[in-house]
Amino acid sequence: MGCKTVKYELVSGFETHIELATKTKIFCGCTTEFGGEPNTHCCPVCIGLPGTLPKLNREVVRYAILAGLAVHGEVAEVAKMDRKNYCYPDLSKAYQISQLYAPLIIGGYVELSNGRKIRLHHIHIEEDAGKLIHQHGDTYVDYNRGGVPLIEIVSEPDIRSIDEAREYVEKLQQVMRYIGISDCKMQEGSMRCDVNISVRPEGSEEFGTRTEIKNMNSINNIAKAMEYEYERQVDLIESGGKVVQETLRYDDATGTTSSMRSKEDAHDYRYFRDPDLVTINVSREEVEELRAKLPELPTEKCKRYVEQLSLPEKDAQLLTKYRRISEYFDEACDGVKSPKTVANFIIGQIFRRTETESDKEVFDVAVTPKQLNELVKLLDSGKIRNNLAKATLEKMLDTGKGALEFISEDDMGGIDENALLELCKNAVESNPKAVDDFKSGKEKAIKALVGNVMKNSRGKADAAAAEAKIKELIG
Repeated sequence: MGCKTVKYELVSGFETHIELATKTKIFCGCTTEFGGEPNTHCCPVCIGLPGTLPKLNREVVRYAILAGLAVHGEVAEVAKMDRKNYCYPDLSKAYQISQLYAPLIIGGYVELSNGRKIRLHHIHIEEDAGKLIHQHGDTYVDYNRGGVPLIEIVSEPDIRSIDEAREYVEKLQQVMRYIGISDCKMQEGSMRCDVNISVRPEGSEEFGTRTEIKNMNSINNIAKAMEYEYERQVDLIESGGKVVQETLRYDDATGTTSSMRSKEDAHDYRYFRDPDLVTINVSREEVEELRAKLPELPTEKCKRYVEQLSLPEKDAQLLTKYRRISEYFDEACDGVKSPKTVANFIIGQIFRRTETESDKEVFDVAVTPKQLNELVKLLDSGKIRNNLAKATLEKMLDTGKGALEFISEDDMGGIDENALLELCKNAVESNPKAVDDFKSGKEKAIKALVGNVMKNSRGKADAAAAEAKIKELIG
């Protein structure tokens, strides 16, 4: 796009909708299970037929409080439900029950890797709408999703780059999965983002006119949409035009945004207190009870791995990305000398058996943490060498059997100097080509000779000692 004479700063805030993993909907007993035939997971209450009365699901409130505590928010002593009035086919009763005036969670923040804290304005609970299905020129409505409980996490306009936006969403997703309130599967709609974006000249304190990109369900698409919208707004300003406050949709096929409607403000929805639902009063005792149920969160866990277990930052991040992996690692580390060894086995070998992100999230592997722990302790004690441990782990992963099923008494204790010397002599004598290659400057040729020693010693030899001995023999 055009040449820019002024540098512009991106300003963004997010409204993130997360479906809660309760078994039933927010105001009725219908299932929240994903999928099913259209309009089979709904009832008169969640459709909003005349004469029906909603009843707030207590578990929804608990889940929302856990979310608030996990992002350092304050639980309101008094929260109320409001009606947000708008007429759209996916909302059969022509209003959504939400919160505006007295949300459940106030404030909070998400800390990024650069140290910046993205402040949260509030978190509120609400019901989801149904889903419009467009087929063959017709539009159908599936109300299965209607009434599924949501939390909406509203940030302040603190995000200043696309990288920050990406990390913010990833961190939210990670934390909510850790505390078990949602699977946050964006591809299934259980986590969706409305992205508010504006631009302003660098150094300016005044915000520009913002637009809202609606219902983003992919982190990559969020990044692409933000990049396009930033460029569009800058080009518009540079050419003498004005940004109009409006709601946009993103077309991933064309990589462009387009207008859906003019941007509504709160007064356009005619919010008022829902007369059918009681005030939410949460005692301090209940808040502290829920706080005590929070697991160790990924940021704190990652910090502990680096500072207390001496893991590299990168390893710590990989091990804390999903809660199941971190719990597996913690259990496998019990009483071992070197947690780094456990980390190496998980990242270097077990991760190869869990290729996709879904595999890693579930982390259902054949080797139990206790079995890995036993293998590492054999290595710690010097009874087996690293090469044998690696080979044994592969067999364990194939079969689900413990280390001692594959390691005999003869395998333990390594080999003495004389035996190692004989093995190295044999390797040199039986592999003349590798010897010649090494002498001619091909350093990698030594690996074939060491490999011969390791094979003939059934992994009992020390690879570094074997390499040194072979180099001595070759001269």
